[in-house]
Amino acid sequence: MFKKLLLAMVLANIILNPVFAKIDNEGNNMKKIVQTAGRTQLGEFSPEFAHFNDDILFGENWNNKAIDLKTRSIITVVSLMSQGITDSSMMHHLENAKKAGVTKSEIAAIITHNAFYAGWPKAWAVFNLSKTVWTDNDLNSAAVSKDEYAKTVMFPIGEPNTAYSKYFIGQSYLAPVSDEQVKIHNVTFEPKCRNNWHIHKAKSGGGQMLIGVGGRGYYQEWGKEPVEIKEGTVIHIPAGVKHWHGAAPDSWFSHLAVELDGVETSNEWLEPVSDAVYGKLK
Repeated sequence: MFKKLLLAMVLANIILNPVFAKIDNEGNNMKKIVQTAGRTQLGEFSPEFAHFNDDILFGENWNNKAIDLKTRSIITVVSLMSQGITDSSMMHHLENAKKAGVTKSEIAAIITHNAFYAGWPKAWAVFNLSKTVWTDNDLNSAAVSKDEYAKTVMFPIGEPNTAYSKYFIGQSYLAPVSDEQVKIHNVTFEPKCRNNWHIHKAKSGGGQMLIGVGGRGYYQEWGKEPVEIKEGTVIHIPAGVKHWHGAAPDSWFSHLAVELDGVETSNEWLEPVSDAVYGKLK
């Protein structure tokens, strides 16, 4: 009953508000960062500082698209660590870094590298905080089994996707979610798994929509930079666009594949995504 209710909510969002996280022409996540801590904690005591904190630092600076959110989060963690700041603000930025896609192995390497420049005691302090953010029971990582990962996803993983296995590198799984009104399948990729380049064709209409529901993956159009997909990310794929999608190298990944109605629709499978192209991903 709970899963049916959640599915109904997802379908309602698809119909009434089909964009969870918009993607612009450059493939950047356009979801605006909004901060209210300044006004909440200092709005009466120092409204000017609250304004600078919420509207300038986190409003204009953090929403500047010249640096991606993951890089900006790493820079902030390194800056705070170098100053020896290990209070709640560091904890906040470590959590932000994880949400932005920084993995456990990456944060460990970042802290270790910075320890040689900022100091060993500071590294120990940040490691102790990081261990509470990147926990050993992070079930989206590459180290966990399919059954463990399945516990984190609200939709079923399904069976091995044998019918289309020749169009995938690595193991994928397929589970039907809806065969009425709108056809929806949950597609799950093991770490490093991705499908071939392909094109959804249609005389009119058609195309596909992807909704991230677990783990971390990527979508890439031919000639463009890859776009990271996490839980809640929506990707709109028009008919006629050459593309691929699949899991990140270090994470399981699941997305809902929504088939859009069209006239004379078909799918053309093309060449595999090369290791040179996939190897650039993080």
